[in-house]
Amino acid sequence: MKRDNMKYSEKISNRLNDLLEKTYDAEKGFKLAQDKIDDSTTKKFLNDRAEQRAAFGHELKREITQYGEIQDTDGSVKGDMHRAWMNLKSAVASNENEKILEEVERGEKASLEEYNEIIKDEDMVLPPSTKSTLMRQRDAIESSLTVANIHEHMA
Repeated sequence: MKRDNMKYSEKISNRLNDLLEKTYDAEKGFKLAQDKIDDSTTKKFLNDRAEQRAAFGHELKREITQYGEIQDTDGSVKGDMHRAWMNLKSAVASNENEKILEEVERGEKASLEEYNEIIKDEDMVLPPSTKSTLMRQRDAIESSLTVANIHEHMA
């Protein structure tokens, strides 16, 4: 399926590329936090999130490549999610588990908002496979944000 045949809008391609960049930021953030935490349960939680984001990145790349054009990038420099992951970096520097996990939660909430904005944007008609991928990824982020999950890992 060529981009011309699908009339894939540049706006969709740009939004998905932005999301891909932010996904890389999140993966890096989780790995950074994981390295600074001693608690094995929390370490596993952060590792699982990093692996999840790596998988999300591969899925997003596949969608973008199939329907649009992928930009050459390895991380973002814009938006709330970027700020959240930069805050995580400074929490990691302070080496305080609770601060680190608060920033992880803040980053996850920013990720969730980003997904919801793209999915609910009425000016963009997403290809069914792209919409399905985004909804599945959003739901996975949402489930990792459950009160039980976050509080369990803050103990």
